[in-house]
Amino acid sequence: MLERFFRFFAPAPHIDRLPEEEIQRLYPRYRARILMATYLGYAMFYIVRNNYSPVSMDIGLALGYDKTMLGNLSVVTGLTYGIGKFLMGSLSDRSDPRKFMACGLFLSAACNVAFASSSSYSTHMAVWALNGVVQGMGWPPCGRSIGHWFSVRERGTVFSIWNTATNVGGILAPQVATLSAFHFGGWRAAFYVAAAIAMAGAVYLFRELRDTPQSVGLPSIEEFRNDYTELERIHGTQEAELSTREIFVDHILKNKFLWVFAFANLFVYFVRYGMLDWGAMYLREVK
Repeated sequence: MLERFFRFFAPAPHIDRLPEEEIQRLYPRYRARILMATYLGYAMFYIVRNNYSPVSMDIGLALGYDKTMLGNLSVVTGLTYGIGKFLMGSLSDRSDPRKFMACGLFLSAACNVAFASSSSYSTHMAVWALNGVVQGMGWPPCGRSIGHWFSVRERGTVFSIWNTATNVGGILAPQVATLSAFHFGGWRAAFYVAAAIAMAGAVYLFRELRDTPQSVGLPSIEEFRNDYTELERIHGTQEAELSTREIFVDHILKNKFLWVFAFANLFVYFVRYGMLDWGAMYLREVK
């Protein structure tokens, strides 16, 4: 079964190279397509993750959950989301982002349907914990896709543009949740409507995303843009495959700058998720 799982998500094979005129015509189109698909796709992950907090007060009133119980639902999602991003990041490095990201969004939508269909606290805890895990399938394929379709000198600009997807998703999620709950009969609608949007998004991602340029008959981005890293210039190789151990030990555990950024980001998230998880309830209580 595990073998089938890895086979299904395996990177798309390279195909024969297209004629030069086709390369020049198609490359810009694919790049725009990949950027747009990952942008919209990641924003949709927010819609099925950040829709809980805006209606948490309604859930508590309807099902008799106190603030500790509601807080536990937020905590379990945060924990499993962190674990999910760590695990899924490793898997995503060796997966086709087209399938990986689309499946993650579909599974998150399924978790939303299951959450809305239940009135059991234990079921809600389990389902929302699972949602945190599959939410980890959102960011890693985006990073992989941008790395394959945009060269080193472009990535700072491209990531600056792409990263606004988090703001778009963060704005849309509470709007979709509150409007759905208001117009369609209560808190459950906030999850059903979000799930419907995400399922449509999963179909869109599967249709629009592609793996590497070579999988559609194009040269690597380094060759197309003539933008090689210093190591590639010295050794004459591109896109060297690293083992999971090399990535984790050499490029994560031993990267002191990454540890500094992670430590700083920890304090940002105290404030960020404090507002995201409790801001809506606080404003409703004191209004």
